[in-house]
Amino acid sequence: MSAFISSLRPSLRLAATAQPARTFSSSSSRSVAKMILTGRLAAEPELQATSTGQDVIKYALATSYGPKENRHTSWFRVSSFIPEGAQRDYILGLQKGTLVYVEGDASMRQYEDAEGKKQSSLSIVQRSLEVLKRPASAYENESESH
Repeated sequence: MSAFISSLRPSLRLAATAQPARTFSSSSSRSVAKMILTGRLAAEPELQATSTGQDVIKYALATSYGPKENRHTSWFRVSSFIPEGAQRDYILGLQKGTLVYVEGDASMRQYEDAEGKKQSSLSIVQRSLEVLKRPASAYENESESH
């Protein structure tokens, strides 16, 4: 056992003096801001084109907290750069009111508005999306009321 510990000492000494760039992470060492949101779609996602012609899916997400009589809602705009295929069609088929879990990269952007006032906006680029609950359809609501 003593020989085993002795053989580890150079490694332990090196580990104690060396400072890794990032501990417990497999991502690159560049700075990154991540957001996790759980909320409802404010409208159906829309397919748009960027100024360079790249397709982007955009949607707004509402998150709420607090008691019903004093509820606070925050609105987030999310972009998704999913290429053509089943994933893109799936997102575009989601209905208003769908409860989703979204993980994304976040960044702040500074700009001047038309009146020359400095503004800032939060940009969220979706990395993953999971549907937690779909809204009740109009057909289900009608059948429940009869």
